[in-house]
Amino acid sequence: MTFDLQGRVALVTGGARGLGRAHVLALASRGAAVVVADDGAALDGATGDPGAAAATVEEVAAAGGQAVACVADVGTEAGARMAVETALAEFGRLDALVANAGVLRDRSVAKMTADDVDTVLRVHLAGSMYCVLQAWPALKESGSGRIVLTSSASGLYGNFGQANYAAAKSGMLGLGSTLALEGERYGIRANVIAPVARTRMTEPLMPPELLAGLDPARVSGLVAYLTSAECGESGSVFEIGGGLVARVRIVESDAVALPDPADPAGDAAIVDAVAALAELPPGRAYPSSSAALARIMEAAGSVPAS
Repeated sequence: MTFDLQGRVALVTGGARGLGRAHVLALASRGAAVVVADDGAALDGATGDPGAAAATVEEVAAAGGQAVACVADVGTEAGARMAVETALAEFGRLDALVANAGVLRDRSVAKMTADDVDTVLRVHLAGSMYCVLQAWPALKESGSGRIVLTSSASGLYGNFGQANYAAAKSGMLGLGSTLALEGERYGIRANVIAPVARTRMTEPLMPPELLAGLDPARVSGLVAYLTSAECGESGSVFEIGGGLVARVRIVESDAVALPDPADPAGDAAIVDAVAALAELPPGRAYPSSSAALARIMEAAGSVPAS
């Protein structure tokens, strides 16, 4: 079975190289028209190769697909708008957004600068949100709009030297869940991937024998499915790489009672409560923040007014 993307238009940010390029090729090979939005920036966000997007477009054309380049910095509102407007001007519609663009400024917190923080958050998190804001009307108009956001293991679990990157990637989880809730009435589905692949970001960090099994194309098949009209999945997070895929969920334990603040022995009870939560059985996933907070609201409503 091949996911039929004929007639669909997708925007892939950071689409010139690495994972983005693999996504573009996967979508185009299944019939989608693709906007390759990439300003060719270097890995740290510095000015790079503005011809990178055009090179990927040529690769798509050589394989019989349809794509157009957009040299735009989607980490700005103007750049995100330009990318979406390119899709509408060239193809008349937009059905899917794959927010993949990213940069790295790895340093420990002790050495990190404000510019390291601003640059990484701007491209990863703000850039994804800018693209969503600009694409939302067209995705609503599509009737089967699809959004794929890109997180990472660092965003899920943290990683030494990547506080800025991990914060940005963690933000994709809340953004994806919210978009899934708000998009449901319009037929928009939103999901998050946390990929592991051979890219500019990972090549300096992993041995060649490991990188050989981390072909980005092994991630892009899932992206093709998540952008298809037939995909009903929404609000999910998938960790993927090396031919494996896993579903990731935030789960909560059963709640334990805290002491009344007026209780003189309350501090010791707080320590005991935290210790009791060291294990997570049975663990429960909630579909929304309101559902997760319902038990706390119920408990709060039973506390007498002071």
